Amino acid sequence: MAGGDGTRGPPAGPLRRRSYARSVLVALCGGVGAARMLSGLVHVVPPSAITAIVNVGDDMVLHGLHISPDLDTVTYTLAGLDNRETGWGVAGETWAVMDELARLGGEDWFRLGDRDLATHLFRTGLLRAGEPLSAVTAALCRRRGVEVRLLPVTDDPLRTRVTLAEASALGPAGTEVGFQDYFVRLRHDVAVRGVRFDGDAAARPAPGVMESLEQADTIVVCPSNPVVSIGPLLAVPGVREALLARRDIVVAVSPIVAGAALKGPADRLMAELGTESSVVGVAKLYAPWAATLVVDTADAGCVADVEAEGVRCIVTDTVMSSPERAAGLARVVVDGGR
Repeated sequence: MAGGDGTRGPPAGPLRRRSYARSVLVALCGGVGAARMLSGLVHVVPPSAITAIVNVGDDMVLHGLHISPDLDTVTYTLAGLDNRETGWGVAGETWAVMDELARLGGEDWFRLGDRDLATHLFRTGLLRAGEPLSAVTAALCRRRGVEVRLLPVTDDPLRTRVTLAEASALGPAGTEVGFQDYFVRLRHDVAVRGVRFDGDAAARPAPGVMESLEQADTIVVCPSNPVVSIGPLLAVPGVREALLARRDIVVAVSPIVAGAALKGPADRLMAELGTESSVVGVAKLYAPWAATLVVDTADAGCVADVEAEGVRCIVTDTVMSSPERAAGLARVVVDGGR
């Protein structure tokens, strides 16, 4: 890894966990990028010492079922069930229900595999019985053997709403739509002029969220979309303030590499909402509450500009194209927070 002086540490070698055995680590998470980051972190820090605070702004109700895409992506990945080809859903999935629904003329734009549907049925049943989302998430983790503690950022309704800057199949310019309508139905192919988080003022941090932030030795911001994955976490009252109070131990990983997002619309959303789509733009967004930003080697030339925003910059390989690379990045990130 390299800091602002251009020095580099040793290359990634055999995985080390022992030196971090007593670390308490909190990760702020969206979906795919966060899931891969966590899959590396569990090789560096004992899984039981990790708490993942996960975005629920993407949640929706469809077919009468409560769907939590980011919680499920993280859970499936940590349980070894994830579909690495699609980046979402379950490996070896079947589609009998969706195929039959399509034949009946039902709403099938949001594809739910048969095994995935079982998760949503289980979750919805417990929620209707009065269990909070955090308790349901804990039950799903226990049943799937996930040792990392997963917490939705809030048990209260919190939904990302997107205002479109141009006409689409869902309405004229200025139409506000749910996140999944923008992301899946419109394939995030429509310019955006605004994002808000419905329910944020009334949302309360889920049990354990504030305590974990207060007790962490390191807080990791996973390489998730700053606008619609990390943004909803910060919108829950108390979370941003907790990060401000612990800024020195917050280490963020940039989801932007060489000016582009590796997956999803983070780069376009940042630009459309007035922030430069670069590691410098990420630094500007995170600088008030994060002391360190980890960027890819492709952005090594941006170190001075990142640090001009008041953020320490670490350069390393951040593209998690294999489990080994994910673990190597995790080790750099944990070292960066020590």
